[in-house]
Amino acid sequence: MPLPAPEPLLLRHRLRAIFGGSIGNLVEWYDWYAYTAFALYFSPRFFPKGDLTAQLLNTAGIFAVGFFMRPVGSWFFGRIADRQGRKRAMTLSVLLMSFGSLLIACIPSYERVGLLAPGLLLLARLLQGLSVGGEYGTSATYLSEMATPERRGFFASFQYVTLIGGQLLALAVQLVLQQFLSAGELAEWGWRIPFFIGAALSVVALYIRSHLRETDAFLEQKDEAAALLGSDSPLMPPPERGSLAALARHPKALLTVVGLTLGGTIAFYTFSIYIQKFLVNSAGFSKEVATRLSFFSLLIFALLQPLFGWLSDRVGRRPLLLGFGVLGTLATYPLLTALGRVDSTAGAFGLMMAGLLIVSGYTSINAVVKAELFPAGVRALGVGLPYAVTTALFGGTVEYIALYFKEQGREPLFFIYVSGCIFLSLIVYWTMPETRHRRLAEGGAGTTN
Repeated sequence: MPLPAPEPLLLRHRLRAIFGGSIGNLVEWYDWYAYTAFALYFSPRFFPKGDLTAQLLNTAGIFAVGFFMRPVGSWFFGRIADRQGRKRAMTLSVLLMSFGSLLIACIPSYERVGLLAPGLLLLARLLQGLSVGGEYGTSATYLSEMATPERRGFFASFQYVTLIGGQLLALAVQLVLQQFLSAGELAEWGWRIPFFIGAALSVVALYIRSHLRETDAFLEQKDEAAALLGSDSPLMPPPERGSLAALARHPKALLTVVGLTLGGTIAFYTFSIYIQKFLVNSAGFSKEVATRLSFFSLLIFALLQPLFGWLSDRVGRRPLLLGFGVLGTLATYPLLTALGRVDSTAGAFGLMMAGLLIVSGYTSINAVVKAELFPAGVRALGVGLPYAVTTALFGGTVEYIALYFKEQGREPLFFIYVSGCIFLSLIVYWTMPETRHRRLAEGGAGTTN
């Protein structure tokens, strides 16, 4: 006999759940981004002495390899989320992230233990990749399902608010440490502090997530599927929820997620993460100035996400994606070229904001669009797995490819690469249907609210 339907959520309960899920998401992404924020300082500690670009290239290589654990994490935690609940999967993922951060904080230098140092760094990033791979799909699903239908774009946009917030928190810690520690102290031992902070914050996020409410969409489809098991109902029986076999029944949605993500993830990692190193290594700004520029541009970028999410609830998801695709294709090359030659902080800030404003057309709504493509029984897996695979292949390799072209003296080829990938996604945006009115109830991925 099925359990009684869950009581309807009041708005304040939805807001509380979305806040709780978002805070946990912020902590997870702080742990992830602390690595890249402090790479300029700890790169020499883990690799043999050499020029800065070579050391950053090695560090970016480990950053990219960590991304290849994300598909595994998306499958593992997505399966848990679709079978045992969104809350359980999010709780387990943040616990794993805490361990990865603590490991990085305690790794001895290359001078002390030789190749064991980069080996342990790689292990820590693999664990963090596994964790953050499960974070995206489960948190995107949780926030989308907790939102009211008419405000889904707005509420789901807070995933990227907290994702960017995690990066801002990492940069804020860096700014504080730069004020109180010398460059030598930061390179010697100060870079370990943010990873200890990350491990502690993950414990706080674990507590928050353990008190979250499960989504009605998961509870309803779970009870209905259990009650109708063996009947002619199209609902997925419990053994098939969150399975790759069930996910394979949605090939069009899977391919749409891949195409939707391709240009967006490359543009996001270019203008929000690699840009800090680009300012130092190509434009000639100091580390401190590059950190401040990144912090304030990302702060405004985070504030833009709910605005774009709200707009998508009014005009639809597709117009925002098309805007990103067209402007990203046409403007990326001139923006990055000008940024590499700019000689003022005001000019650099303006160019960075122009790029981030364009990228907002993707970042603010990409999670909710993906959630709207799949039924509840495979939603977390469907949102997370193809996204993780695409991000591992393209987003996670942005820094490595950019630094490779820089080392070869052909940096403009990277600008062309980014523009070309955005254009490929533009083709997908042009052909995909509008998803704003799709239901998030089980079996409702093609019907309206």
